[in-house]
Amino acid sequence: MKRSFATLAVAGATLALSAAAQADVVVKIGFAGPLTGPVAHLGKDEQFGAQLALDDANAKGVTLGGQKARFELMAEDDQADPRTATTVAQRLVDAGVKGVVGHVTSGAAIPASRIYEQAGIPSVTPSSTSPKLTRQGYKTTYRVIANDLQQGGAMARFAVEVLKAQRIAVIDDRTAYGQGLADALVESLKQRGVKPVGREFTNDKATDFAAILTKLKAARPDAIFYGGMDAQGAPLLKQMKQLGIAAKYLGGDGTCTSEMIKLAGAAMSGDVYCTQAGIPMDKMPSGKAFGERFTKRFNAPVQLYAPYSYDAASALIEAMKLANSPEPDKYLPQLQKVAFKGVTGNIAFDAHGDVREGGVALYQFNAGKWDVRP
Repeated sequence: MKRSFATLAVAGATLALSAAAQADVVVKIGFAGPLTGPVAHLGKDEQFGAQLALDDANAKGVTLGGQKARFELMAEDDQADPRTATTVAQRLVDAGVKGVVGHVTSGAAIPASRIYEQAGIPSVTPSSTSPKLTRQGYKTTYRVIANDLQQGGAMARFAVEVLKAQRIAVIDDRTAYGQGLADALVESLKQRGVKPVGREFTNDKATDFAAILTKLKAARPDAIFYGGMDAQGAPLLKQMKQLGIAAKYLGGDGTCTSEMIKLAGAAMSGDVYCTQAGIPMDKMPSGKAFGERFTKRFNAPVQLYAPYSYDAASALIEAMKLANSPEPDKYLPQLQKVAFKGVTGNIAFDAHGDVREGGVALYQFNAGKWDVRP
């Protein structure tokens, strides 16, 4: 009897150890972006994209260090504000997240990146396009989308060579994103021998652009470029029409949204163009299927960056799989070795942390929607 009880006890202990080995280990992934305010639709879009990636990973099953991993998303609202972004970054670090998807805007991502670097926690942004972000020498900062240098160059080439614009005015919202994109455009125009007929500045909370536009109207621009988001880009376009400015409207990916169409309404007529870092969703390898699954899961269409957010979260998970560990110090070196087919295309990073194959697409508003220009 004693031997039988001993045998049962050993067997029970073995089963308990086996069960413990198979028990889920919860891996927290942070997300940071504007979840309130005028560009909250972009923040929620990216939050949902990251969540879908985690859902898929959980459904497939990922084992790390002998334990089944269960990924959970911890979302924080940085309000697209630089100061709030650092507070949010520290909160995510203190909560023990193993990696971060974000931030959405360059103005938030740049100051937050220092917090993640100090903590040794990798962050992958789906949409912060400022070149400065990945030129700080940080080992923890990555990006899955093309940067502003590529985007500004594409718009400058289109404006001058296709639209034949020579009198181009430039406005930006003084954020890291808006100003960075406008600077890239101006530099690229300069290389083509074109000097802007006006360079004006606003901010990312403004709604009245009458003074700026009245000043620019006197310069007789044939095109006006706005570096900023749709929350300001739409009223700016409306007020251009109200003042009788017939210039073509040019914008970056911050205005390349369905929300821009909704906010601008009838003003979305004539020549309205935008560039978008990356390629159109219907041209992405898995874009169509992703859009359908996204809409079914969240009862909302993709706004803009959700596919990139999905790939950003997937890059973190792929690096963890390569390291067989969710610990940042173990898997961070593996981010340089990540190579997989994402929703948006091939995901692999250069020495700076930029995606190797970042493309730029150009769109024109036509019949109620953004159409890709050939």
